[in-house]
Amino acid sequence: MNAGRIIGATAIALCLIVAAPLQAQDKGKDKPKSTVTTKVLLENDKVRVTETTFKPGDVSAGDRRHRVGYALTGGTLERTNKEGKKSTVERKAGAAAWQEADSDVVRNIGKSEYKVVTVTLK
Repeated sequence: MNAGRIIGATAIALCLIVAAPLQAQDKGKDKPKSTVTTKVLLENDKVRVTETTFKPGDVSAGDRRHRVGYALTGGTLERTNKEGKKSTVERKAGAAAWQEADSDVVRNIGKSEYKVVTVTLK
């Protein structure tokens, strides 16, 4: 009887060990991993200023606060919101744009590198 309990407990433990990585993989499928390069130019208790580089095909995924973006170079971006709706945005070099907080997935669908300086208030 004790051997049966030990075998049963071992079987349950093995199932849990195998199932845990599978659950973690499923959660990661919802949003692609960010591939952009972001450099912090200034950060203090009031503001965060970053320079982000999107190479062609690069993706930025994550929760973002309200912010101002200043395009150093022009580019064509595809934004996908959490409902799956896609929109295309053209950014011209030297243009500034206000953006509301979002968790969109942003992809550089252009043929050239896109660089933007972003100012986010804390």
